[in-house]
Amino acid sequence: MSLRELRLKRGLTQKQLADKLGYTRERIAAIETGARPIGGVSLDKTIEICDVLRVSNPRKLLEAEKPKENTSES
Repeated sequence: MSLRELRLKRGLTQKQLADKLGYTRERIAAIETGARPIGGVSLDKTIEICDVLRVSNPRKLLEAEKPKENTSES
């Protein structure tokens, strides 16, 4: 699940999430749009994001960012 999906599922705005994490709303927006990859966020901050969003496994955030493999035959 993407950061945006998790944030919306928890009923938070970008500003509310940013305030809880000590980020700006623009930084949250950049992470959600892929302009700033979640993989570039420190482990400490990733764990903090998971705590705020009640995600038990940080890999859920990282896996949502990975491009899907093309499974169709050429």
